[in-house]
Parts: sequence; structure tokens; C-alpha cells
Amino acid sequence: MTAAVLGLHIGGSKTHAVRSDVHSGSGQGAQPSEAHVEITEASANLSSVGHQGADAVLRRIAAAVGDGVEAVCAGAAGADTPASRAVLSALLTEYFPGARIEVVHDTRIVLAAADLEAGAVLVAGTGSVAWGRNREGREARSGGYGYLLGDEGGGYSVVRDAVREALREYYAGLEPGTMVSALLAATASADALQLMDLFYAKPEPDHWAGLAPLVLDLAVEGDPAALRIQAEAAHSLATLARQVLGELGLDLPLVMAGGLLVNQQQLAGAVARKVAVEDASLIRIQSQAPVHGAVKLARQLIQP
Repeated sequence: MTAAVLGLHIGGSKTHAVRSDVHSGSGQGAQPSEAHVEITEASANLSSVGHQGADAVLRRIAAAVGDGVEAVCAGAAGADTPASRAVLSALLTEYFPGARIEVVHDTRIVLAAADLEAGAVLVAGTGSVAWGRNREGREARSGGYGYLLGDEGGGYSVVRDAVREALREYYAGLEPGTMVSALLAATASADALQLMDLFYAKPEPDHWAGLAPLVLDLAVEGDPAALRIQAEAAHSLATLARQVLGELGLDLPLVMAGGLLVNQQQLAGAVARKVAVEDASLIRIQSQAPVHGAVKLARQLIQP
């Protein structure tokens, strides 16, 4: 017997998909084996690419993973309302007819990937959000409102602050500093005014969030402007985590996830210090890709 499930992690800039097939062993004493098909595609985030864009991405994923999928769990950034989850669920049902479908916020799959039933998750990627569930099953959330209303400390916010710094230096009559010069070069902008025009002309959050490592790498090198931006991001992210832990319990583990926290050790360290839980061992960096948490949740949908 073979049981195939699909886990999806739909972020602001990409979609990570893993099909997992578990083959029950044949013969006495045989152990089950597991095979994976892994795909990285463009984002299928409805708020980022719209219904048509998400539909195209999911169609390509369905074609790549093949038939026979019995359950699908999609952890999606921005899947905040029943309406948005219903739209995504309907798209998945179209491409995986007969499969059991579950759509959750992407913080849920981070917790599952960490093999935790209870705990808090802090995500900083294109945007930012904190969510948690305690041992009694009570949930709490902070942030994750999108780039127009929040997402402080996420990649888009970091770069927006860098653009503001470019404008501050320009209108103060200063020569561009190291960080601003690097940002101008990366965007092929002649000056801060052209950079501002570009920022408004191409407002997609994932585009600008891709430049966040440029800013944070310069913070590691000690650039004063980049360090100020990093400190502000760390404060914002720690505030999200503290609010969730304050509601659910300071003795819960905290998993820090998302590209900025996983790949930027200095930022992650600053956030951990600001969260300031009594037991520092309760704070961990995501070690397994969130999509594997989606696979686990999908498998639970078909378990007796």
C-alpha cells in the first residue's frame, strides 16, 4: 500500500512543495519506506500574485507531483481569513480532486516542522508575524498584517527603512553613506530621488525584500546606518514574540523562522536577547524547512 500526501509552504516570494509517498513494507518484519518529490516554484500567495497567478503556480505544481495525492496541507503566508483560506482550498481541490485539503497560516507548519505541539513561532521573511499555541490549546497572534499595515522587521520593512535613510541623507546634503551607495548600485539608481521613484513604481514587497540581506550584511560589517535599521528590526520582531509569549506563557519554546532570522545570525541574536525569556534554551532557530511541517499535517488528515 502507498499513501501519498502533499505539503505546501506558500510564502511571499516562493512556493515550496514536497510530495511524500509512504510505502508500507511487504512481508513479515518489513519496514515502511518514504520517497519525496520536492519542487520550488514562484509564489502562489493570493495577496501577492492574485487569483490568476496563484492558479498558474498550483497548476504547474500539480502537473509536477502527479496523481494519487490523498491529502494536501498548505501553509500560506497571509491565510488569515476564512475567505482567503476558502479560495486557496478551492484551487487546490480543483487540481487534487478527491484529496483531503487543509489550508493554514504558515506559522502552523513551522511549529509542526519543529515537532512541537505547543510553542510560539516568530517568522521574519518578506513580512513578519508571531503566532503560538499553549498546552491547553489556546492560540495567540501578533502582526502579519501585510506591508501596508505592518510587517515591521520583515525584509520589505528593512529595505523601506534603507530607502528612507537614502532620502534623509540626500535632503541633508550629505554624500551617500556605504549602505545607501550599495542600495543605489543594486537598484541602478543615480540618486535617492530616482530610488524613491523606483520604489513607488514597483511596489511588490517580495522584490524589495530581496535586498534586505544587503542591508543586514552591512550591519554585520559595522555600518552605522545599517546597524540602526537592524536594531529597529530586532526591536519590532522581539515585540511580536513577547506579545504572544506574554499571552500564552513565558515557559513555551520559541522557534525563529523565515529567511531573515535563519540566515542573519546577528539579527537573530539581537532578537533573542530582546525577547529575554528566563531560559535561553527555549529559543531555537528553525532547523527543518516549514514545508515538512505541512507534510506532517497532511499525513494527519488521512491517519485513522
